[in-house]
Amino acid sequence: MFQNNYTEVSEFVFLGLSTSKEIQHFFLAFSMVFYGAIILGNTLVVFTLAFDPHLHSPMYFLLGNLSFIDLFLSTLTVPKMISDLSSGHNTISFHGCVFQIFVLHVLGASEMVLLVAMAWDRYVAICKPLHYLTVMTPQMCVMLLSGAWVIGFLHSVVQLTFIVKLSFCGPNEIDSFYCDLPQFIKLACIDPEKMQFMVTANSGFISTGTFFLLIISYIVILLTVRKHSSGDLSKALSTLSAHITVVVLFFGPCIFVYMWPFPTVPVDKFLAILDFMITPILNPAIYTLRNKDMKVAMRRLITQLFNLRTSS
Repeated sequence: MFQNNYTEVSEFVFLGLSTSKEIQHFFLAFSMVFYGAIILGNTLVVFTLAFDPHLHSPMYFLLGNLSFIDLFLSTLTVPKMISDLSSGHNTISFHGCVFQIFVLHVLGASEMVLLVAMAWDRYVAICKPLHYLTVMTPQMCVMLLSGAWVIGFLHSVVQLTFIVKLSFCGPNEIDSFYCDLPQFIKLACIDPEKMQFMVTANSGFISTGTFFLLIISYIVILLTVRKHSSGDLSKALSTLSAHITVVVLFFGPCIFVYMWPFPTVPVDKFLAILDFMITPILNPAIYTLRNKDMKVAMRRLITQLFNLRTSS
């Protein structure tokens, strides 16, 4: 598919996070610990929500899919980084790089839309509780999830149609630990500023737009809670402040990278750690592990698995 356009560059070399051996060893240990926690936490959330009938509600349905996306978003980049740090073989094939960009934007955009769907779910539950069951039907949940995946897929396909037309004629070093549009475009045989508008208009718009939608929805929820019961305001503020923290940590790097795609200082690769290793841990911790019903269901699942293992 790409062979005719890309005959001179067959692979890319990741420069990684640092050339210092000590810092590389630190990031290797850091990434292994955090990736293990991501696998354990999100897998536990997905299995708990799937097998516990008490949690088959719209909110938990959306939370389970958030953990599913976080798990694969982290898996897309972190194992490769761990392998590179441990082996020193920091290369990726051209097609592998394009595939990573494509899947990264499918998952990233889908998660952004899913977070908006989750905010809508909370808005209906808090602001229109009498209509919650009639609005958040199973069909509506499937539509919201399908919409998130469709938007993510279309968003990524649009960008792919731009980058398949690029040609590469020499430099193949990516100053990061993963492939993404800004680094990829900088290596093409064109003026990268000509592509800046595409990156900003597509990825920058969806990142900034969904971020402000979420912030507005949280403000509306807080104002509604304050209007009906000032006593519940502190509880709602405590819950939503944790959600806002995760949203800022997730969207902050995305907005920075795609609204300013070619920074003079390579801070984007360090900000990416927030999206690939920090928020995938915070999401299950804040959205689920702070929930009393979720903690009870997890204990029940772990107990059942332990009893099944001992009986066998």
